[in-house]
Amino acid sequence: MHMSLEEYTKERLWPILIETVYALPVYHHHKAYTREVILHENPDIKPDELAARLKMPLGEALVVLYELASERKLKS
Repeated sequence: MHMSLEEYTKERLWPILIETVYALPVYHHHKAYTREVILHENPDIKPDELAARLKMPLGEALVVLYELASERKLKS
């Protein structure tokens, strides 16, 4: 069973994961590409699918999808 993105944010190490992901040089590129291309093709993409598609760590995929989902909620 997979945890939801919201469940991951309740974990004690979530803030450390975010800090680590922000330090990755390609993080902003991956986030922009996911927003502009991948979510248009597959709005329900799962973190493990995104990680495999962009050859990124699962932790980065979790943060990217969580942040993009949060941005979409703010816009609606």
